[in-house]
Amino acid sequence: MFKALAGICLLHLTTIVFLFWATIDDAWWFTENLYTDLWGRWVMENNDNVWVYMDIPTSYRKDYLQAVQAFAVLSCLFAVFSLCVFIFQLFTLGKGKRFTISGVVQLISCFCIMVALSVYTDHFHRDEKNGWYGWSYIMAWFGWLLTLFTGIMYIILRKRAD
Repeated sequence: MFKALAGICLLHLTTIVFLFWATIDDAWWFTENLYTDLWGRWVMENNDNVWVYMDIPTSYRKDYLQAVQAFAVLSCLFAVFSLCVFIFQLFTLGKGKRFTISGVVQLISCFCIMVALSVYTDHFHRDEKNGWYGWSYIMAWFGWLLTLFTGIMYIILRKRAD
């Protein structure tokens, strides 16, 4: 049982790393001369291979951008809180009562990153034909998948502990 719990903790930590990395890293959208993330944009100046930081353009709706930023950060926070709750429940609650709260909090984290990714996909870069999504965007989708998997796994573990 110890190996299973250690594996679950490792999977949960991997999920947290994916979510933080995707939220912080600067690779959500690429073109040949710019790359962007949730917080800013880097543009190549005069093809000199010198990248200059710029603010997100005003053509992006600020309310959608702030919603994506907020939900991505909330997802990270809920994932960390879920791990803390998991460890707390492991040592304090009896069998049959464990893992329910941590599973629900992890599923809330899953919902938050799903909302952030859905809004980003629907409202940004819609008319840009010469770009592609970067690895941070893809890692955020992997983070969504892992949060969904671990949240469901916590609920199943609760049922098995009865």
